[in-house]
Amino acid sequence: MTEFYDRLEENFRNSFEPPAPSEDTMDPWGETRIVGKGIPRVDAYERVSGKALFTYDVILPEMVYGAILRCPHAHAMVKRIDTSAAEKMPGVVAVITGSTPGADISWYGAQSKLFDPHCRHQGEEVAAVAAQTPYQAWDAAKAIKVEYEELPFVVDEDSALKPGAPEIHPGGNAAGKPRPQTRGDVEKGFVEADIVLEETFRTPVQMHTTIETHGSVVKWDGEKITVWDSSQGVYDAGLMSFARTMNMPYNNVRFLCPYVGGAFGSKLELGKYTIIAALLSRKASRPVKLMLTREETMLCVGNRPNAKMTVKAGVKKDGTLTALQLTCVFTPGAYSSMAFVGFLFQELYKCPNVMVLESGIYTNAGRSRAFRAPGFPTAAWSLEQMMDMLAEKLNMDPVEFRLKNFTEISPSRRVPYSSAGLKDCIIEGAKKFGWSEAKATKTESGHIKRGVGMAAGLWMMGSGGPPYTAEVRMFADGGVTVKTGAMDLGTGTKTTAAMVAAEELGIPVENIRMINADTAITPYASSSGGSMTLASLAPAVRRGAWLVKRQIFGWAAEILGVTADDLEIRDKSIVSRSNPSKKKTLEEIFRTKGVLDVIAIGNREANPAGKAVMPFSAQFAEVEVNTKTGEVKVVRLVGANDSGRVVNLKSYENQVYGGMTQGLGYALTEKRVMDPQTGKMCNTNLHDYKVPTALDVPVRPEVVPVDLKDNECNNVGCKGLGEPGHVPTAAAIANAIYNAIGVRPTDGPVDNRMILELLSRKRRG
Repeated sequence: MTEFYDRLEENFRNSFEPPAPSEDTMDPWGETRIVGKGIPRVDAYERVSGKALFTYDVILPEMVYGAILRCPHAHAMVKRIDTSAAEKMPGVVAVITGSTPGADISWYGAQSKLFDPHCRHQGEEVAAVAAQTPYQAWDAAKAIKVEYEELPFVVDEDSALKPGAPEIHPGGNAAGKPRPQTRGDVEKGFVEADIVLEETFRTPVQMHTTIETHGSVVKWDGEKITVWDSSQGVYDAGLMSFARTMNMPYNNVRFLCPYVGGAFGSKLELGKYTIIAALLSRKASRPVKLMLTREETMLCVGNRPNAKMTVKAGVKKDGTLTALQLTCVFTPGAYSSMAFVGFLFQELYKCPNVMVLESGIYTNAGRSRAFRAPGFPTAAWSLEQMMDMLAEKLNMDPVEFRLKNFTEISPSRRVPYSSAGLKDCIIEGAKKFGWSEAKATKTESGHIKRGVGMAAGLWMMGSGGPPYTAEVRMFADGGVTVKTGAMDLGTGTKTTAAMVAAEELGIPVENIRMINADTAITPYASSSGGSMTLASLAPAVRRGAWLVKRQIFGWAAEILGVTADDLEIRDKSIVSRSNPSKKKTLEEIFRTKGVLDVIAIGNREANPAGKAVMPFSAQFAEVEVNTKTGEVKVVRLVGANDSGRVVNLKSYENQVYGGMTQGLGYALTEKRVMDPQTGKMCNTNLHDYKVPTALDVPVRPEVVPVDLKDNECNNVGCKGLGEPGHVPTAAAIANAIYNAIGVRPTDGPVDNRMILELLSRKRRG
């Protein structure tokens, strides 16, 4: 489990402690004039014109290029490295290996090293080169001679658990001891049930496939270093992790990344490539740019692990759940990582008896990492199909069955939700989809079978929380600069922050300038992940804007002889609402007080005491299945989300569209293919690894925002969206496929071959 998610879990546990009393209490927003509208991004011109500076675009004077030599084997020991030929090649300025001074660095919680002689999967780092051009660097890397001792390997959990299987780490291939998590008595729950069902489900390894590959540009200035890094966090994943790894003081390190070309969790950690680039740069005394190739990202920077899930569930005749049991085996690859599969079983429905047992098995493959709601789409694949199976046995509608087991109290935390929107998501989503009509008028056209399905979900980390800081600075002419360390991963973070500031200050969005993600000039923000960014950043920005406004209104009230509550900002002036003739320009007020700007620091306050803050979702799918070819076409997708207040409607819809598209890939096309003969990954490119394209998604997916006016979660009332909008999609599609062809796809992805195999089994009875 990453440090990022460890810290978040601790934050959630502490969030139930009462926050410190504050005299500076902001009232909840009522109707808003900017927030909630759909506006273009404040950096739209930079993005569409090509002026936006991504890490891949950074070019520095005297810059050289890095390349990493990687192990070609699934499992091997490095016996000897000879770099002499590489060092003599044209353009080469630096070569490093594990024996280079400063390169003996522990990694993955001391399970490995930066250059570990024990290579546990294809693509492990062995050596690195810096040269005048990328081509010279790659040629030199290939010229390094390495003597390997090839070792036996395992690429799946069944092989890894066999007696005598090759050990990936000393002590066996179990990734830690499985810890059962229980509530109530599941055996008692099964006895009380009228119906008990058990089924095994499998999900594939899914790759992040970010548009911008991973990489860094580094430049030393004496003992200080500047790093441009394609990252999800310039502080946690950047400056702080880098400084600890290199044993440097924080103030000697600067990380910046104004634009990121996608991440999905794969950039929540400091990459080996960043440290390697820094070591090459220090040795060469030149700036170094080291960007990974697509193949390298497929092998080395993370994935969603595959899982085998056996689910047992009990239910009474009236539809009341009595017991849920999950036994999950997942494969984190060659090094420990997270799962989180069981939490959805513990939290989504009201069930008194739950037991979850998760265990990880090492294999000789790339390590898993956080991936958009890690564990939750995997869990939904099994849980939500089981819910449909139970509903069918009960002869109940799947919507009705889920509403029967709805809860307003967090089952795992035993406190009320700040807003419990699952019920509303199901009802409003079903209404938008036309669920009853679609079920009643199901049509078939020869070999084309149509079906509809639905699934529900939630996400445990959409609450946001401290620490998170924003600096708001207002000038005498009414212009405002907002500084935040937050990353904009392509989700529109800068735009939503500008909208929040503009709403609170009562000025146009065009008056806001956003500066983000530079540790030299922007304040601390935790990494952008876990659907935590907006729910952390927006309240901090609003707080900072409110403090600026309070300072200015206090001065204006004194000058104009009115109360501060009677004032508003209008056309660069402070105006009395009750008597508009009483007004002063901002510049007049500022100069009266001898200042030309006002600066305030907004800090994210604690989450509400005694409440669980979580976002919810429900999704509905309609599919066409060609029973001759096995092709599945998703005709319609509707996603309903309780993510609190909508800040920017355009960004809101785009987040859900993106989540559903990624879920469609998880359901139908995406999987890592490993060669059991060589232990290597077969589809390390976007030709063979099938992500959905514009031709694979519904022409007009629909989004239903469910806003229950949650004024308790934070001062803006927003919750996370990026992950809950992704959780139920694959399961909804699987349920729709079953509705179409009458045979359940328990294993994903459900490609053409699998559909034809399922239909063949059905014909054979």
